[in-house]
Amino acid sequence: MNVLEIRGLVKSFTLHTIDGRTVDAVRGVDLDVAGGEHVALAGSSGAGKSSLLRCVYRTYVPTAGRITLRPSSGSSVDLAQLPDTQVAELRGRELGYVSQFLRAEPRRSVLDVVARAGAARGLDLADSREAAAAALRRLGIEERLWAMHTTVLSGGQKQRVNLAAGTISPPRLLLLDEPVSALDPVNREAVLSMIAGLTDDGVAVLSVFHDLDAIERLATRVVVLEDGLVAADGPPAAVLRDSALNLEVAR
Repeated sequence: MNVLEIRGLVKSFTLHTIDGRTVDAVRGVDLDVAGGEHVALAGSSGAGKSSLLRCVYRTYVPTAGRITLRPSSGSSVDLAQLPDTQVAELRGRELGYVSQFLRAEPRRSVLDVVARAGAARGLDLADSREAAAAALRRLGIEERLWAMHTTVLSGGQKQRVNLAAGTISPPRLLLLDEPVSALDPVNREAVLSMIAGLTDDGVAVLSVFHDLDAIERLATRVVVLEDGLVAADGPPAAVLRDSALNLEVAR
């Protein structure tokens, strides 16, 4: 069953500081993601990949279209029309977002940042701290760092903490925006392994990678965007071998 259904999604921006022109980042996209499915968005820079993710998470308010989320309980909701307060209630337990940058309160410890994410998804304090510790260990964050403020971490460490927070007691729909861009090969492998396990647990994943190997390993389906429109949609092997597609990815 589809967890996410997008129909006719449009996102336009007005360039007020230039000449007032309107730029369409997403121009009528239809897209479904089922539970246990990992759909990877591919395409060149400016194709609309990250804008689409941010519309789903409601960082951007869509210009037009429907974004239907089926929560684990209750009726389906249209994220495009939902009031901000109700969107905020869905974030965490039902809808998660992991970007390449860690956004956390400056005085929060590493363990606290991850544990608070678990608590937001319904875990009690003891269980959330235990789950946070397990996630941090799995992603190679040394225990000596857990009490430190996140501001002192390296880029790769912040990226792994961000992923630990995003995947602890994972939400029904998880959005991933370049989650391995700053990682060395060893830690990249740990992260890819964790992400691969999400679909085994029935999580619906919608991701953006500029890493062809990651797409081939993780995705059950690839959707290629060109100029804000869907240019291709299908199994990774079939889509990625088409050399005519201008995919901004690298091995």
